[in-house]
Amino acid sequence: MARIIGVANQKGGVGKTTTSINLAASLAVLEYKTLLVDADPQANGTTGVGFNDKNITTSLYDCMVNNTKANEVILKTEIPNLDLIPSHIDLVGAEIEMINYPNRENVMKQLLSKVKDKYDFIIIDCSPSLGLITVNSLVAADSVVVPVQCEFFALEGLGKLLNTIKIVQSRLNPSLQIEGILMTMYDGRLRLSNQVVSEVRRHFDELVFNTIIHRNTRLSEAPSIGKPVILYDADSKGAANYLNLAKEILQKNDMTKMSNDERIIE
Repeated sequence: MARIIGVANQKGGVGKTTTSINLAASLAVLEYKTLLVDADPQANGTTGVGFNDKNITTSLYDCMVNNTKANEVILKTEIPNLDLIPSHIDLVGAEIEMINYPNRENVMKQLLSKVKDKYDFIIIDCSPSLGLITVNSLVAADSVVVPVQCEFFALEGLGKLLNTIKIVQSRLNPSLQIEGILMTMYDGRLRLSNQVVSEVRRHFDELVFNTIIHRNTRLSEAPSIGKPVILYDADSKGAANYLNLAKEILQKNDMTKMSNDERIIE
């Protein structure tokens, strides 16, 4: 039975899709069967694992609006153990089309329930908004990873997202947990980066992952050729950071396989 993790922040440009792609790829490389669900109409998660969104004929949109079964749209990526439910620009209109659906907040939960037995992890790349598709993602999820950029406005909007998570917990998904807050785009040379990390840790303490995602050229380049960073440059800092994040999540949930039981490298 898969653990379903949403990657969410309504603030754009915080490394949400980068985290979704590379966390999913890292779990797959560690031999956990993983499904990446691209729930963002921009479809960057789809292109980031090697698919041309213009060639996508059926997508998450069809599952949510046309009752297409999830297993009919799942694509295999070039990484063993990593599958994808792709996105499409049509998903922009899904919120309006679903407005009169009974139980409209539960559509994604129901469609993923049919495939969750086939995977160890399902990672949902949420759209950068707090609309109906994101609420669907949070209702379907067991937990949420919240990427936060190491920049001046890091805490801006974080309170709003955490408040939305609380509302979802109280009304729609009482078992939803915060998997952790992930500091991204960290540059150790900048005093500001260190100040932001200290501030976020002071406010949120144990909710913050030990792993920090550093600014890394290879990490930025990888999506342009449709590869997770671990395929593009396995020796890069970015690849090491996301492998560490995957191991931290595995350890936190007591899911570490003996062969992968390695110490997290700082």
